[in-house]
Amino acid sequence: MQIHLLGTAAGGGVPQWNCNCAVCAEARAGSGRVQPRTQSSVAISADGRSWFLLNASPDIRAQIENFPPLHPSSGKTRNSPIEGVLLTNADLDHTLGLLLLREGEKLCIHATTNVRRALTEGISFQSALESFCGTRWIEPATKPEPLLRRDGLASGLLYEAMPLSGKSPRFMKSGMATTGNVVGYHITDVKTGGRLLFLPDVAELNETVLRRLSECDALLFDGTFWSENEMPERGLGTLSAADMGHAPISGARGSLKTLAKLKVPNKIYTHINNTNPILIDDSPECAAVKAAGCVVGRDGLALKI
Repeated sequence: MQIHLLGTAAGGGVPQWNCNCAVCAEARAGSGRVQPRTQSSVAISADGRSWFLLNASPDIRAQIENFPPLHPSSGKTRNSPIEGVLLTNADLDHTLGLLLLREGEKLCIHATTNVRRALTEGISFQSALESFCGTRWIEPATKPEPLLRRDGLASGLLYEAMPLSGKSPRFMKSGMATTGNVVGYHITDVKTGGRLLFLPDVAELNETVLRRLSECDALLFDGTFWSENEMPERGLGTLSAADMGHAPISGARGSLKTLAKLKVPNKIYTHINNTNPILIDDSPECAAVKAAGCVVGRDGLALKI
């Protein structure tokens, strides 16, 4: 399986357009201590020809241009190797890119009923897309099933959605935490047996998450916040990491202690907020991540499993 991180930042990117926090200021300074990052999205393929997107970032156009395997082929004037999009939730930083893909063929969108409802009732994505390319909504498999291309043929990948706790997005009237608002994906390459676990939105490291973490060769995990009160401590609002649906990296209940013990070859943090000090290459927080055998995700990072 080929895995290419198109973008690794949380909503707003790095630097965020209206933010002058320490990380964003360093990114703009161009010192090299902070690499700019676009908003989180991943491309995966079993054969290097048929590709699937894990979430559709608002930066998807630039991300496609920066990754030639996603360019149209010379066979005909308009085409794309992108076979479908797998959504983990309905958050804008994971779905606005769908609107930028409207000029193509009918979009195959893998999304839970709750995610589809949010994008239909909470914000009019479906009606907008139907006016252009059209949509085919697919309820994600809850046990390993073939991930199919647009023509119905096997892609060489198996996938299953992993239900996670999480609230509906802010633009929905109800923010109640229910099942179906957030999922992760476990994806297996049929030929190589390589397994990817994609978990960019983890509200808590509960029994379900802990049980599945070792079942992969590559883990892309929620790296949104370093600490629980990161935003309030920087004077950027009142919401904690828990309020925003993300388990922090540090602390007694943080993810780093768990990932450090995990015997997985590739442990990569992604969906990293612009306030997170792990983005500063020579920071103690970045050093702690590396000491735990983990990687701070960056745009363009690629691996094969």
